[in-house]
Amino acid sequence: MCRSIKTLRPPLLAEEATEEEIRAAALQYVRKVSGFRAPAAHNQEVFDRAVEVIAEATAELLDGLEIRGATARRAG
Repeated sequence: MCRSIKTLRPPLLAEEATEEEIRAAALQYVRKVSGFRAPAAHNQEVFDRAVEVIAEATAELLDGLEIRGATARRAG
């Protein structure tokens, strides 16, 4: 697991994850999986799209989680 990706769900995160935090986690994931910190120009489009898709999936996951003791879920 990529150690620079932090847990984004309550109560481990004091407040709901922001879009910026979700995108940062997605970027770290894509970097780890691809092995590239920054892609070559010919890979930029697919790299960026992967970040967006993973960020969307992460937001959907966080929206759908039911956490004991948490009173509110993300407003999407």
